[in-house]
Amino acid sequence: MQRGEIGRYEISSTSGERVRAFVPAPLPPDPPLVLDGTLQQAFESAALALGRLDSVSVLLSDQTLFLSTCIRKEAVLSSQIEGAQSSLADLLLYELKEVPGVPLDDVVEVSNYVAALAHGLQRLTDGFPLCNRLIREIHNVLLSSGRGNGKMPGEFRRLQNWIGGSRPGNAVFVPPPHAAVPSCMAAFERFLHARDDGLPALIRAGLAHVQFETIHPFLDGNGRVGRLLIAFQLCQTNMLREPLLYLSLYFKQNRSTYYDLLTHVRRTGDWEAWLAFFFEGVRVTAEGAVATSHRLSAMFASDRAGIERQNGRRVGSILRVHEALKAQPILSLAEIRKRTALSFPAASSAMEWLVERGVAREITGKRRDRLFVYDQYLAILSEGTEVP
Repeated sequence: MQRGEIGRYEISSTSGERVRAFVPAPLPPDPPLVLDGTLQQAFESAALALGRLDSVSVLLSDQTLFLSTCIRKEAVLSSQIEGAQSSLADLLLYELKEVPGVPLDDVVEVSNYVAALAHGLQRLTDGFPLCNRLIREIHNVLLSSGRGNGKMPGEFRRLQNWIGGSRPGNAVFVPPPHAAVPSCMAAFERFLHARDDGLPALIRAGLAHVQFETIHPFLDGNGRVGRLLIAFQLCQTNMLREPLLYLSLYFKQNRSTYYDLLTHVRRTGDWEAWLAFFFEGVRVTAEGAVATSHRLSAMFASDRAGIERQNGRRVGSILRVHEALKAQPILSLAEIRKRTALSFPAASSAMEWLVERGVAREITGKRRDRLFVYDQYLAILSEGTEVP
């Protein structure tokens, strides 16, 4: 349904130019959403896929491990959308205090995303509501170091910003003037907390994403925070017990459509067109996460069975090294010793067995300070995160 523009324009001055800044009307949409026919089916398919993903999270024997890998993959993908060139391997090397293969600022940005996500989840787990204060806390962690740390971490902007273009005058989109941000975000918070409008949590998350990206309340990091909020909303409303759904890969693969639809909603009020895209993203992403969990479980079980079949004295040591690689798919022998409490000869012998069977691979080519990767595991995790 085309309702017309979903807000109003205000004249704002920035960088010596006068521009028309867009101030969105508060949610929910008016007239109300029309959820029937194909869109209703898309909603039900997305909700069903989310339910399956939630069930898988309960049945996984390595639930914490799977969540940890999902978070890191999402951090890489979300940062890549903003231009970072880090891969998942770069992030894992950085976490081991090894030198990544990209500029440090790129991998710091990804690492900060992991920390911001963990901070938000912990606050929600502790009972803190999803509100503007928590959004600012998440932003503060996200921009705590590296690129963007001089752009008011944890604070709503006090300057006009713009999206696309080399200057405000030729921007693709100009968000609300900074003076309007507090009132826009107050209305946004009220929508997050509302429970009397009859909107299901999944629809609420889809609407909130567009609204947050339209307000663009920070000088930097809006896209990353906006994508995090989707997972946080689904967890807070108990659609997911664990934050296993992240749409960054879907947005990355459909980047042009994603940005076109954000513009389309603002200009026409056609929220239904956006929600059809959003529901499809939820369905595809949830089904992909379920399939990945099954693939990883099967791979771990197959590799473990291969270790147990060899029946030698080294079985116990090899299994401990295998478990260490499951927790961190790139490791040095020194780190393996620390995690397994094995002697150097035992850890080295176990790793040699895994390399000979093709489970692990040495990636430095050096005689000392060698690093080993759980090859197939990292390959599965890295799907979709490859840097061109």
